[in-house]
Amino acid sequence: MKRFPLAVLAALALSGPAQAQDGGLTVELNKLEAGDAGTCRAFFLFRNDLGRTLAAFELSLAILDTGGVIDQLLTVDAAPLPLERTTLKLFEFPGIACDGISEILLHDISACRPQNGEEMDCFAVLALQSKAATPLVK
Repeated sequence: MKRFPLAVLAALALSGPAQAQDGGLTVELNKLEAGDAGTCRAFFLFRNDLGRTLAAFELSLAILDTGGVIDQLLTVDAAPLPLERTTLKLFEFPGIACDGISEILLHDISACRPQNGEEMDCFAVLALQSKAATPLVK
C-alpha cells in the first residue's frame, strides 16, 4: 500500500463531499408574447434550490433592441421565491414589441436576501436559461 504525504490527505479531506453545499438559483426566460398597446410580456421561471426562501430578489434588466442598443433598463421584483419550488412571474416591458428585443441582459441583482437572513451575493449561485428565441445573459 502506497503512503500519501499528510498534506495530500489533508487536501483530499477538505475537498471531499462531506462539506454541505447550497444548491443554486435558476432564472429562466420561458417565453415572450405580445401584450396590449405595443408592450411585450415576459414569462420567467425561478427555481430556488438554495436551501432557504428568498424574501427579497430584485433584478435590473437591460432590454436591448435589434441593433444591440439598450432600449430600457428595468428593475423587476421577483420575491418571494419559496424554498425548493419553481415560481412563475410575469413582467411587462412597456414601449417595445417582443420582436424588437434582441437580448435581455441581467445587469445587476439589486436585492437578494434570504428570509430572516442577511443580503447575499446571488450572482455566485445564479444560472440563466432561455427557452425563448431571445437570449437571457449576464
